[in-house]
Amino acid sequence: MSVKTYFAKQFAKTIYKKTQKWAQNPIETQQKVFKKLIRQAVVTQFGKDHFFSRIKSYEDFQNNVPIRDYEALKPYVDKVVKGEKNILWKGKPLYFAKTSGTTSGAKYIPLTKQSMPTHIKAARNAILSYIYETGKADFVDGKMIFLQGSPVLEEKNGIKLGRLSGIVAHFVPKYLQKNRMPSWETNCIEDWETKVNAVVEETFNENMTVISGIPSWVQMYFEKLYQKGQKPVGELFKNFNLFIYGGVNYEPYRAKFENLIGRKVDSIELFPASEGFFAYQDSQKEKGMLLLLNSGIFYEFIRSDEFFSENPKRHTIGEVELNVNYVLIISTNAGLWAYNIGDTVQFTSLKPYRIIVSGRIKHYISAFGEHVIGKEVESALQEAVQNTNIRVNEFTVAPQITPDAGLPYHEWFIEFENEPENLEEFALKIDASMRKQNLYYDDLIEGNVLRTVVITKVTKNGFQEYMKSIGKLGGQNKLPRLSNDRSIVEKL
Repeated sequence: MSVKTYFAKQFAKTIYKKTQKWAQNPIETQQKVFKKLIRQAVVTQFGKDHFFSRIKSYEDFQNNVPIRDYEALKPYVDKVVKGEKNILWKGKPLYFAKTSGTTSGAKYIPLTKQSMPTHIKAARNAILSYIYETGKADFVDGKMIFLQGSPVLEEKNGIKLGRLSGIVAHFVPKYLQKNRMPSWETNCIEDWETKVNAVVEETFNENMTVISGIPSWVQMYFEKLYQKGQKPVGELFKNFNLFIYGGVNYEPYRAKFENLIGRKVDSIELFPASEGFFAYQDSQKEKGMLLLLNSGIFYEFIRSDEFFSENPKRHTIGEVELNVNYVLIISTNAGLWAYNIGDTVQFTSLKPYRIIVSGRIKHYISAFGEHVIGKEVESALQEAVQNTNIRVNEFTVAPQITPDAGLPYHEWFIEFENEPENLEEFALKIDASMRKQNLYYDDLIEGNVLRTVVITKVTKNGFQEYMKSIGKLGGQNKLPRLSNDRSIVEKL
């Protein structure tokens, strides 16, 4: 055992004990976070506008602070972007994480002196949890790659800005610097295809033990490695045994990854976002990710089936139930207040609180009242490919409301690596799973309002070309699994 491995195991024990302390006292932990956030923000313009000095309870907070998305918070953010102090949080932010908006154009999410360390600690603790549970730590002696956005930052009124993953690159601990790949120069390449080719060249002959990134873009890296080496990634990197990912569900990619790697490897799921690092997979044995209740974020939850009603009920951590779809609402030490990040979650455990990401509140299909969410289409595809040699590279789903003939239907656009012998039979498997999961959808099929699923094959690299065409190839960009219109699929 190397010195590095020994100290990693000791550190993992320390972090495990600290994690257990707050995880076993979830309600008390969240109450402390809530009180601290309100106390620190009393002096801000937002705090004054919403009478934070009078807030003595969660009920007061509910009454004073309505749910907002970015567009509603934008008047405050615009002041912060102009360089004004004490607007959403005390002082000025350290950074802005710049993300793509929808109606608002570019979004500038503040990262503060208080919030920035939580992003770094959460990623670190996810790995330490894995070490503690499995006892596996040899990978710390090998090379680790984090496929991320460029660390080159711009500046706006004295505040640096860039992609979250590029900002995080500036905070890699010193003890990981020697092991970390790719090189800084390669990481700074903006064009994603050029960057991946350079990463392949740099890592091809290295002892890669940990690989991390959004599955769709890591898949591109693996495919290029396979093409160059003409053998599975697991043979090129004999000590590669840990894949760390976030952003999208890994399950639709798992079969393709295992084929490219040539064997199974352990994986750790993360739930990071520009707005905060919310959860990580703390166990290889249990389903879901540990919700981080002590990281400067106060959580609220609104049932997704009530979200668009006039006055939906806001739930705290002590009021949530298992297997209910909730819209995630956050208040943070970066100055986001009762903020809707757009993600929906479901609880898989209440002791401790573990979640899965079930989709996006804006990404759904309900053209006929079926309320289909991302988790359902991902589960249906996973069930259909199980125990087969069918492999899927990427997919998205959209409603076809006005077909040339016959009943409307859900159209699945799928890029196959290995396609099924019988496409109609495969479509029926997907449809059966959808009907089993979603009673509204089942009623529509049963009542002859909809016909069963129709699959349209997408040509090789079709999704990559689509993402490239809209300027979202690589980095943190993700393809929506489903949408309530045909804006994406028409371009496919």
